[in-house]
Amino acid sequence: MAEGGGGEGGAIGGEMKLEHTPTWIVAAVCSIIVLISLIAERLLHHLGKFLKKKNQKPLFEALQKVKEELMLLGFISLLLTVFQGAIQRICIPPNWTNHLLPCKKDEGPTSGAEAHFRAHFFVGAGARRLLSESDFGSEHCSSKHKVPLLSLEAIHQLHIFIFVLAITHVTFSLVTMLLGMIKIREWKHWEDAIQKEIKGDGFASAASRKVTHVHQFEFIKDRFQGIGKDSVILSWLHSFAKQFYGSVTKSDYTTMRLGFIMVNTLPGNPKFNFHKYMVRALEADFKKVVGISWYLWVFVVIFLLLNVGGWHTYFWIAFIPLVLLLAVGTKLEHVITQLAHEVAEKHSAIEGDLVVKPSDEHFWFHRPRIVLYLIHFILFQNAFEIAFFFWILTTYGFDSCIMGQVGFIVPRLVIGIIIQILCSYSTLPLYAIVTQMGSYFKKAIFNEHIQEGLVGWAKKGKKRKEQKTGTNDTSIEEPSANIELRSLMGKKDPLIDEGKSSHGEESML
Repeated sequence: MAEGGGGEGGAIGGEMKLEHTPTWIVAAVCSIIVLISLIAERLLHHLGKFLKKKNQKPLFEALQKVKEELMLLGFISLLLTVFQGAIQRICIPPNWTNHLLPCKKDEGPTSGAEAHFRAHFFVGAGARRLLSESDFGSEHCSSKHKVPLLSLEAIHQLHIFIFVLAITHVTFSLVTMLLGMIKIREWKHWEDAIQKEIKGDGFASAASRKVTHVHQFEFIKDRFQGIGKDSVILSWLHSFAKQFYGSVTKSDYTTMRLGFIMVNTLPGNPKFNFHKYMVRALEADFKKVVGISWYLWVFVVIFLLLNVGGWHTYFWIAFIPLVLLLAVGTKLEHVITQLAHEVAEKHSAIEGDLVVKPSDEHFWFHRPRIVLYLIHFILFQNAFEIAFFFWILTTYGFDSCIMGQVGFIVPRLVIGIIIQILCSYSTLPLYAIVTQMGSYFKKAIFNEHIQEGLVGWAKKGKKRKEQKTGTNDTSIEEPSANIELRSLMGKKDPLIDEGKSSHGEESML
């Protein structure tokens, strides 16, 4: 009778163990969870098939990166669930909990620590008693006059925060990329105008070969005149201000496009579609931006460590991505200015079109890719700020001590919005075009089927060459290889205009 009464009391109190739970409830809950998971998995699967069908390999790889992050989240979730009982059985002295607290306590050191952990321990513990073994962990530490290292409620909330952080980062990266792409696609009419002009007048017409004073070029007027070669401070200030308005003009686009074509072994192909190349190269970089690298998780741990009451750490940390973003935007604008300075200082007059010379020397440490890592960190740090705010808001409420004062909250949110807008509409488009002024030439210039076809042809040709046993084989195999190469090159790449010369094709390969 006692056992029966205890069972009924437990059921009425809301603490039903699995062996006392009706099977239809267990089956229904499992069915719903599995169904939701399968729907999400199928949606991602069909999205991947759609991207492959549309020959969007960079975006498909970015989707694979998102799947990897989801798998990592699942693994972290599994570890927290499996080891939460073991974590609770780790006991520490109560006075250890009086240091580096997010919220200051009014109670005494010992009683306050015990109240803190016991309150967090028992709130909502019954709903998760199956996996946590919370009673055992509490009694285990209480018998030693100590407290658990981390309460069940704290583990559960940490669980939610990690999930919210990852989802927020992926979402913000997607939004930034989409808005950036919208801005970049506004440049398409410049590319179309150039292509139309080339088809109408020809690339090497007499008009284009005329001698022009260097200061008459619009690119030089915008980037050099009025600043001067000796005004370093004015040059940097101009670059800083330029990122907020008209970060890339038509003259910038036209000049950098021609410089890219002339340097990257494409002088014989002026009809090269630079805009499509740039978009596809940016899509390839999106795979890096959308992921959460190991060093970003290190920053998460550091930020959580520094969230001490009274320090207002997250308010000051909010300025880090803003300062970095302004520095990156200024540097990218200054690279364009340096390209103009180089031409203006070396030439007084130019025959034909103005051509700049791309170089890694204009970038930090001669590595254009550093800019991508900084943008990655900026987006993640901004996502961390927003994710932390909404996590605190939904978990503890707006008036909680851990949320902080309104005077520190509002500026953080405003800074986050500014970063998102500026990065989307200015910094990311700047990155897309200015980093093409480095020496790195992305393989995204070719369609994937052409790349794979050429690799396959090379392997087959090498294998056939090794298998040759006589002159008869040679006379048969070599023509077939040449025919196969011609058939591959017959497949047109939308980036390469179909009217290009055979010399241009060979130089690109």
